[in-house]
Amino acid sequence: MQTGQINYIEFPVASVAEAKRFYGEAFGWTFRDYGPSYASFSDGHMDGGFNGEEPVRPGGGTPLVILYAEDLEAMEKKVIGAGARIVRPTFSFPGGRRFHFADPDGHELAVWSDK
Repeated sequence: MQTGQINYIEFPVASVAEAKRFYGEAFGWTFRDYGPSYASFSDGHMDGGFNGEEPVRPGGGTPLVILYAEDLEAMEKKVIGAGARIVRPTFSFPGGRRFHFADPDGHELAVWSDK
């Protein structure tokens, strides 16, 4: 690991079980429980955690986490199917295209593709 790389992101969540269900279903993440109110996650590249003890403050100045998808349209359908709502429809930018969604706790994330 190199200094300065993001290597962990923590989300306050209303329900650790619901967060695990959503991110597991939508993105295939894996989890490790640390009691009833905390679970770590891994997407195979980056690690993070779901903290059920901190208050949920959706959109409260949190950084935008951006995930990659080779097939943007398929991922949008998968995210919606898992319970997200689209908060910014797909748009183009100089590096590709992306959309923004809100997870079941209201955290805004984005998915992009260079395809």
